[in-house]
Amino acid sequence: MYESLFNFPGGLLAEFERLQQELQQEFANLGRPGSIRALASGAFPTINVGSTPGTIEVYAFAPGLDPATLDIQIDHGLLSISGERSSAEPQDNGSLSVYANERFSGRFKRTVNLSKDADPDKVEAHYRNGVLHIKVARQESAQPKRITIQ
Repeated sequence: MYESLFNFPGGLLAEFERLQQELQQEFANLGRPGSIRALASGAFPTINVGSTPGTIEVYAFAPGLDPATLDIQIDHGLLSISGERSSAEPQDNGSLSVYANERFSGRFKRTVNLSKDADPDKVEAHYRNGVLHIKVARQESAQPKRITIQ
């Protein structure tokens, strides 16, 4: 009676995964996130967040910005990156016709929720080749410690 459920190439779970990917693509086309952790398409700057045993690493991809115009703050476990990106369009003298404008310009703000062991007093930020790299150290009390037996 239910044999048709098992006749998918690759199995039933592969079919569910394919359907999920199609739904995520459709939601992305509507400007909505495809998953709970995703952002709507067009969020600026795009970010990668990762961690090592001693640090939390945040990479914000923001080419064409003056690092002096960026504002980075940590408040109550939230890391905020804000600033403004100027328009790349030439001055309009009345003859400019824009057919597509996909480059973000204007004010922006991105917020990242840091883990509880982040140390707001030990933060480094570097901007190079359009990539803002923020390194937040973890508190030493949260680091694993090896106990010697006496």
